[in-house]
Amino acid sequence: MSATLHTDWRATPESARGGTVALGNFDGVHLGHRAVLRAAHAARPERPLQALTFEPHPREHFRPDDPPFRLTLLPAKVAALGAEGARDVHALAFDADLAAMTAEDFVEQVLHRGIGAKHLACGADFAFGHRRGGDVAFLAREAEKRGIGLSIVPAVSDAGGPITSTRIRRALQDGYPDRAAEMLGHPWAIESEVVHGDKLGRVLGWPTANMWIGRHLEPARGVYAVRARLPDGQVVPGVANIGRRPTLGGDPQTRLETYLFDFSGDLYGKVMAVELLHFLRPDAKFDGLEALKVAIAEDAVNARRVLGLL
Repeated sequence: MSATLHTDWRATPESARGGTVALGNFDGVHLGHRAVLRAAHAARPERPLQALTFEPHPREHFRPDDPPFRLTLLPAKVAALGAEGARDVHALAFDADLAAMTAEDFVEQVLHRGIGAKHLACGADFAFGHRRGGDVAFLAREAEKRGIGLSIVPAVSDAGGPITSTRIRRALQDGYPDRAAEMLGHPWAIESEVVHGDKLGRVLGWPTANMWIGRHLEPARGVYAVRARLPDGQVVPGVANIGRRPTLGGDPQTRLETYLFDFSGDLYGKVMAVELLHFLRPDAKFDGLEALKVAIAEDAVNARRVLGLL
């Protein structure tokens, strides 16, 4: 199921009003987020399931100089929410006006009048409004005044504690994409446009699809066994490097370079999603191109092995 995106709560079409609405940032759409979506649907199954989120992430608004940290950018988030059954996604523009809105006004203007919510669901730690002035107890009181139901959903936990976007980010930064995938319920992917590089991979015999990390979280730099989802629906295994190419003098930005196994085709200008499945080794600096070429060949063999292709 694909969700319809709505970005202006003041002009919500009638078809996108009156839903049962899951509230949150939904960065990653992990197992905890899915529990909130399920609770929203279970409370009012006759109502369309919707999600309300913020774009940019509030942290990006308040701390614009922080390093990128996002697990999912908006297109991927909308797709993931749709896959979980959301018919509509309300992505509120998080700007100075929204940041200054009181918690009571948020309930009245946005949730009640703007999108006409009939039921709400959120995690127990959900906070909103100016300086996060509204908590779930406040939301419960204000929603009840307006005839809006509320489900407060306990955190989903594993052996490491409550599953959170923060824990998933840490797992990726520490080089454990498999642990991140367990908490997400699916492999973590970087989705971006394939751009032109310097064609060095072609010269070395390993042509790669180049993508900038951009606003995504930067995971541990190094080599990964991956699976790429192409725009035409193909799923192709491969090996990828995330880093700044120290052997070649270094890059100012982190890039993702993916060699797709047994694939030929033109991907330039197309959006591709690369799922990180297994961390193979840290980024390294080699003594020249020949040593780099040998290392890439070894990486490809190791990636094929862990992916079960050998």
